[in-house]
Amino acid sequence: MVAAQARPYSSGLLSIGQVLARLQDDFGDLTPSKLRFLEEQRLITPERTASGYRKFSQEHIERLRLILTLQRDHYLPLKVIAEVLDEIDQGRDPIIPGAASRSASSILTPKRVLSSEELRRLTGASARFLGEAIAAGLLPAAEVFPHDAVAQVTSLLKLAEQGITPRHLRPLRVAAERDAELIAHAVSTRGVKPASPAATEGALELAEHLDTVRSGVLRRRFGTA
Repeated sequence: MVAAQARPYSSGLLSIGQVLARLQDDFGDLTPSKLRFLEEQRLITPERTASGYRKFSQEHIERLRLILTLQRDHYLPLKVIAEVLDEIDQGRDPIIPGAASRSASSILTPKRVLSSEELRRLTGASARFLGEAIAAGLLPAAEVFPHDAVAQVTSLLKLAEQGITPRHLRPLRVAAERDAELIAHAVSTRGVKPASPAATEGALELAEHLDTVRSGVLRRRFGTA
């Protein structure tokens, strides 16, 4: 992996102690020696003052947060993390191995919620259309919506243009709920602690496999497989 080139010292950079103060609430096992070890492994290259002291920029902080998250939540070895970072350094947004198609940017993107008005503005859906989607169980009956509801509503609108309305998709919702029960049972039989990161990742991975199988069935149905 090619290490980032060090830049001349500039103001606004952080010392090791300041980096620890920012990150230790989320990563309690982070220590100065661990930071130095990650530097030795060429996963991060802090800048240096004229006296040789390490200094970290906001970009370094974000890179560290990614490295530590991949270690803690995705159990990736440093060799694989180095490959992910290499992809990022080349301007790509790599899929994280074993993370159910989640990309490097998505696992660190803060979760956002949208009001009904914001969701309508971003998608062009009417209040009536959103109400129909909620009534069909395709969207949560709540005052706010997760940000990925934008993609859901956009697809629902495209389907509606072809005559497939939210009302027609009730069986899809029922089938998805059955899939969720199937996945939950499969994960529980592995002895994984419920609601743990490992359980979540396992469930997402199984959901991805189910989507692949479902897509294959549909393609064969229409003679494209």
